[in-house]
Amino acid sequence: MTLSADDANSDDVIQGQPIHQRPFSELHQSMRILWRPFGFLRRLLKLESCRVTESESLIPLAWTSLIQKLSRAPSIFLLNQRKRFSTMPEIETSQRDSDLFSPPSDVRGMTKLDRTAFKKTVTIPVLKVRKEIVNKLIRSLKRAALQRPGIKRVIDDPEDKESRLIMLDPYKMLTNDSFEEAELRILKQLNVSPQISKYNLELTYENFKSEEILRAVLPEGQDVTSGFSRIGHIAHLNLRDHQLPFKHLIGQVMIDKNPGITSAVNKINNIDNTYRNFQMEVLSGEENMMTKVRENNYIYEFDFSKVYWNPRLSTEHSRITELLKPGDVLFDVFAGVGPFAIPVAKKNCTVFANDLNPESYKWLLHNCTLNKVEKKVKVFNLDGKDFLQGPVREELMQQLGPLSKERKHSVHIVMNLPAKAIEFLSAFKSLLDGQPCGSELLPIVHCYSFSKDAHPAEDVQQQAEAVLGISLDACSSVHLVRNVAPNKEMLCITFRVPAAVLYRNHTLDLGFLDLLQRVMRTLHLLNARGQTKPFQKRKQQWLKS
Repeated sequence: MTLSADDANSDDVIQGQPIHQRPFSELHQSMRILWRPFGFLRRLLKLESCRVTESESLIPLAWTSLIQKLSRAPSIFLLNQRKRFSTMPEIETSQRDSDLFSPPSDVRGMTKLDRTAFKKTVTIPVLKVRKEIVNKLIRSLKRAALQRPGIKRVIDDPEDKESRLIMLDPYKMLTNDSFEEAELRILKQLNVSPQISKYNLELTYENFKSEEILRAVLPEGQDVTSGFSRIGHIAHLNLRDHQLPFKHLIGQVMIDKNPGITSAVNKINNIDNTYRNFQMEVLSGEENMMTKVRENNYIYEFDFSKVYWNPRLSTEHSRITELLKPGDVLFDVFAGVGPFAIPVAKKNCTVFANDLNPESYKWLLHNCTLNKVEKKVKVFNLDGKDFLQGPVREELMQQLGPLSKERKHSVHIVMNLPAKAIEFLSAFKSLLDGQPCGSELLPIVHCYSFSKDAHPAEDVQQQAEAVLGISLDACSSVHLVRNVAPNKEMLCITFRVPAAVLYRNHTLDLGFLDLLQRVMRTLHLLNARGQTKPFQKRKQQWLKS
């Protein structure tokens, strides 16, 4: 039922005053109050494009237009006598039963998983049809049919062997009038009555999603862990303090709800040791940490409890690999078990891969053989600085020597140790002797770092400049890898090592380099305090002079 403009002017009275005679500000507030319960209809009604005006003559029309649009919206009607807005009982029921597919409320606070406690019976609307037309009809009822993982949409009719029951969506199919016109036409063609019946469906632990289970168990209003890193058969979680009392239950739910997962672990300290691994606790399942993963079509095997592996870096591994061309040379300073080294070697590049962790070194050798690139990768077990000043220096002396002008391939150096890699850039200072090569032949460094700064890219560049003692403005770029935590980013700065840094006895005096490095560190400290603005122009002048 809709209201005419006359009806709106004369009958819609709030607090004894006709709507069109009320002050604009009061009417506007009333419309805002009215609007809140119907926020889900904004797109339908497109009220964003309707502006309320101060013009007294337009207020009744705007109000009437709103009333007319709302009256045509599904599940909303106007009471005949008072002509006030109200929701249908079905909508109110829907709001009360928003937890229809949630586990029983009495599982709240459970710390030891009891699967039998998750049994629950719910009432579902169903449509009775002849079994021979089920397949044809179900395609036409995709909108109306129940879409719930683990629950069949078609079940046997316990009262009629020749019929089947199609489960309907309880939120969409509220009454017999909930079918759309196209659906009703199909039902009529197939001689199916649109009469909706009720069916009592028993839900069990198997029917609930992991997130639904954890939301029902954990204290109300607290964050729910439903995501994890998958490393082969291992689910690696990073639980927060309020989740720890439920850690064993959470681990078991992750195993139950994710096929192929047989072990759930939780990190119990940060990656701050020499070998970049961390202590972990097995929450549930088997304690076997020997695992096998496939990333970008390459296979890696390792003991997850003793090496570093992060599946969230898969895209970054691919990005760097794509930068290299066949014949290029890669030095991987912190190689881990080989996620950079092996794909690059597969591109017919020469690879020098290093890791200080003896376990990583062992599995790096193993994975090179597993992926059939052992002849293209030279593996080292050295400290990063020793690797740069030893094997890398020796190879660069050959690569950038007198015959380097004839060289057409590029040299790349990857330094993926975000917590400390920038500190190792100091190893490039005066690394080489002799005459500098052409700038286009200088090695390209990809150095990773974390930043909590408001301007992370600028922060990482300034950190690198502070160590190298020279500006990188003209020869660097910064790539955002991923968000590690709130206000903490992982980035990669890519640059060619300036000849003034790389070569001993170059035109830039080393004493001046040291002085410049101290200046850069001072500026970086001032930047952290937000005190660098007066120094920015002067800094650029110093670096260019």
